[in-house]
Amino acid sequence: MQKGKILFAEQDGNYILKFVGDVRLTLCSTLDLFLESMLDNEGFKTVIIDLSETDGIDSTSLGLIAKIAVKMKRHHQVRPTIVSTNEDISRILLSMGFDKVFILIRDAVQGAEQLRELTVLQETEEQVKDRVVAAHRVLMDLNEHNRESFRDLVRSLEND
Repeated sequence: MQKGKILFAEQDGNYILKFVGDVRLTLCSTLDLFLESMLDNEGFKTVIIDLSETDGIDSTSLGLIAKIAVKMKRHHQVRPTIVSTNEDISRILLSMGFDKVFILIRDAVQGAEQLRELTVLQETEEQVKDRVVAAHRVLMDLNEHNRESFRDLVRSLEND
């Protein structure tokens, strides 16, 4: 599996985030801080999350993606878009209820040559743990199935 990276492009408040390879916990700080700045941008309009080249994605990254939908609904009254051409990834998204908070598209996005890679940030173990817990709490709030699936993990992380 290819090491994970996140590419992005922005024009006039419209963002594209492309997740490439195996996107894991090591990118959670980078992703979370980028998402916060993106969503706090006064000119922000929408985002497309392209998972068409994603080989694998962990629950922390999914929780951060879910955070986008929650904040966009609250502040902009719109649903973001996820592009997923990988059946395994699409199955995970559907099982976690992402179809209720995102527009899911199964066709690839064009124009990837304009994307730039996010610079990976380094944080302390405690900071990363806090981000992991917060991301999983967002997933848990999506539906009862997720609440049951991640309750023990969150409890364990909080007690460490």
